[in-house]
Amino acid sequence: MSILSAQELNKSYGIEPVLTDVSFTVNKGDRIGVVGANGAGKSTLFKIIVGEESYDSGDLSIARDLTAGYLKQREHFPEDNTVLDTMMLLGDEPAAKSGALLGRTLAERFEELHGYTYERAVRGILTSLGFPKESLSQQVGALSGGEKTRLALGAMLLREPDLMLLDEPTNHLDIKTLKWLEGYLAGYRGTLMIISHDRYFLDKCVNRIFEIENCRLSCYEGNYSKYKETKQLQYDIELKHYQQQMEEIKRQEELIARYKGRGTEKLAKRAHSREMRLSHMERPEKPVMLSESLKMNFAEKLSSGNDVVFAEGLSFSYPGGRTLFSGADLDIKKKDRICLVGSNGIGKTTLLKIILGQLRPDTGYVRLGQNVIPGYYDQEQKDLSPGNTVLEELHSMYFKYDLTDLRKILGSFLFRGDDVFKSVGDLAGGEKARLSLLKLMMSGANLLIFDEPTNHLDIAAKEVFEDAINAFPGTVIIVSHDRYLLQHIPTAILELTENGIVKYPGKYDYYEEKRESLASDKNAETSDVSGAATEKELPRSEGSRATGTEGYRAKKEADAAARKAAKQLAQAEEAVSRAEAEVARLEAELCRPEVYSDPEKAAETGRALEKAKADLDDAYWQWMELN
Repeated sequence: MSILSAQELNKSYGIEPVLTDVSFTVNKGDRIGVVGANGAGKSTLFKIIVGEESYDSGDLSIARDLTAGYLKQREHFPEDNTVLDTMMLLGDEPAAKSGALLGRTLAERFEELHGYTYERAVRGILTSLGFPKESLSQQVGALSGGEKTRLALGAMLLREPDLMLLDEPTNHLDIKTLKWLEGYLAGYRGTLMIISHDRYFLDKCVNRIFEIENCRLSCYEGNYSKYKETKQLQYDIELKHYQQQMEEIKRQEELIARYKGRGTEKLAKRAHSREMRLSHMERPEKPVMLSESLKMNFAEKLSSGNDVVFAEGLSFSYPGGRTLFSGADLDIKKKDRICLVGSNGIGKTTLLKIILGQLRPDTGYVRLGQNVIPGYYDQEQKDLSPGNTVLEELHSMYFKYDLTDLRKILGSFLFRGDDVFKSVGDLAGGEKARLSLLKLMMSGANLLIFDEPTNHLDIAAKEVFEDAINAFPGTVIIVSHDRYLLQHIPTAILELTENGIVKYPGKYDYYEEKRESLASDKNAETSDVSGAATEKELPRSEGSRATGTEGYRAKKEADAAARKAAKQLAQAEEAVSRAEAEVARLEAELCRPEVYSDPEKAAETGRALEKAKADLDDAYWQWMELN
């Protein structure tokens, strides 16, 4: 059943077209990923759907009584409200703006939404989105941009509108929170439209793709991987048709030239006839894949020895502060593609800087192998000088190059025409990322070290980058939360923990499977793997699952652990229900005339109510931790 449709929508900003003859249909229950290059018009389309922007011509039909929620890339909340109050006020208001809610009291919302049952859902979502208990009383004005995005996402999820439009919902989320969000959206009963550059997320969450390219929208069935496969097939067919057509044109031109060369009247007439047919023949444009527009090729000036990075016993602490990690060992060989993962704040960037010699570890040592030439991509682009133009930035490092040659190189990285005279400080995030990658590409390093290289790249640029890394003959170390990259690049994933480094040979799916297997093992906390003081390699078995007696025992232990967890969760839910009932009883007690008219009884009941609320709060947190 269609809930939203568009017919030949057009939108321009001045003389610049953004959307041209855009038509599509959205059915109830669809999960649609919206993809396209930065600036393609994806966010504009969402704003048109929710009525924040008008369209110039065409038709947009929306089902009657449809509720829609729109998560923007940047949300604005009242700065003085606390995190918890903001969620309580916004969570069940799909059509209202935040300013219209300021006159509503928390008590009124409690009464309308069954009080603590609603608060339990609010607290559960906030916890899952990375807001610890102590942050719920924090004012929104003190939150970072990423925290505000997560708060807006939480409010959206709590509302559960019929149509949810999410613009880059995975920004500022770590892998753990991303997995939770994927699970949450899997159970969402409404319709989803998601703008995202996170290809793994799109694979997990959508069943249709809307691609906006050159101002037009194309629809594809399936998730992102299926879309990519279909688009490649479509490109191959169009390219073959183009080649056949050009070959036919060339053949006709050769025949015409031959006929004219004979000098006879009869053949001249034939030549003229063929010229007339050729002038009416379709001359197609050569099809171009979007990713072909960016050219990237990492090459090493000198080949390194087989031993590239060796480290032993590394530890690092902030001066007078906590220890980030200790006992970290590394043994990286030539042509390894190592992806480094770990929780936020564990010290991944710090470890990269220790390898590069920019920081000194508290203990341990690092040794680079023979002829190793490292090159570093800093996610903050601190290697760029804001006062330079793009051309000056490249020329200052590679001054032996002719300026004309540098402009050609910059053109291959999409800096064309007057773009080369832009100030580096005025570049967008994606443009700065491309310029930093270009400088690294020209360095000739044989050990490439990247810190979150795909953060500001659109999907096409990400895929060009990944192809270039896979073709690179040297060694690569990448810190990344991009799970699609983690599934396609590494020969091994290293997880940095407080107690050392754990090595998982293989790609992201194997890493996730092995971690889940270890988490379900009751002895995981004391095993050498989870608390290794040195780097441990987890062997990969042929079937990736235990077999025989070992498998039977593991299954029994897992079943027992699942039953125990379910029992604990049920007990926690009962405790919350009892605590809620006690709070409700005491609140009702305070409303009785014989209580509130007696100061002593009122004070005693009030103290009991405060204790009951504290007990309820503790019960909530225990339930959420188990959940």
